[in-house]
Amino acid sequence: MREILCIVTGSVQGVLYRRFIQMKAQELGLTGTATNLEDGTVEVVAQGNEADLRILLESIYAGTEEAEVDNATVQWGPMTEKLPDFTIL
Repeated sequence: MREILCIVTGSVQGVLYRRFIQMKAQELGLTGTATNLEDGTVEVVAQGNEADLRILLESIYAGTEEAEVDNATVQWGPMTEKLPDFTIL
């Protein structure tokens, strides 16, 4: 099991971007969090198998019609503390 930490920049707050990512992660059986940060970015932490995390990354980069993703920096690592579900913080 792996974990990714993504910082997503662009027009990603106030456009249901976190909810979109939560729904995609839940469809894939991933756990984690999506959090609005004070600088206007969104932080996504996701845990699961690498193949499903890569599928989630496609959605993170694509965004939604309302959201405009400029960039997403991704850090891969081993899963730290197992999160119980995927929540919006």
